[in-house]
Amino acid sequence: MVESNIKFSDLVRVFVYSTLKPGEANYKRYCSGKVVDVKIALVQGKLFALPMGYPAMTLGDSQVYGYLLSFSNPKILNELDVLEDYQPNRQTPENLYNRQIIEVYEPQSLSLGWAWVYLMTLKKVDQLGGFLQPGGWWSGCGLTPKYSYDL
Repeated sequence: MVESNIKFSDLVRVFVYSTLKPGEANYKRYCSGKVVDVKIALVQGKLFALPMGYPAMTLGDSQVYGYLLSFSNPKILNELDVLEDYQPNRQTPENLYNRQIIEVYEPQSLSLGWAWVYLMTLKKVDQLGGFLQPGGWWSGCGLTPKYSYDL
């Protein structure tokens, strides 16, 4: 995978669909106090629940729902890369997730621009026993897409 030098302004934007969403298990540790903007968002892809208790997203033609988080400190990507077991210098199959840029949309399908997302290969999803989440939404603690949150 090739790293991109695309700059989104001074903010680092990341689409999250899993434990980094507001209210989920890793939000407080990795995002709380660091996020400068949060928007409910969706992307094109496929969402799979994994037996380990968290999901994986692959590229695809369905909708995956989550949040677009904006951070002012670019070093957040280093922290998230460690969490997601992603190293840019490794080959794609060697990473648990791979970070890439994807177009993100508002629920009304208007583009919010581009953001980083952590994707898993379909082969790895199959190896880990993932199963499709046809609604495109995952929550480890029962949150719904209309969940309200405090930054």
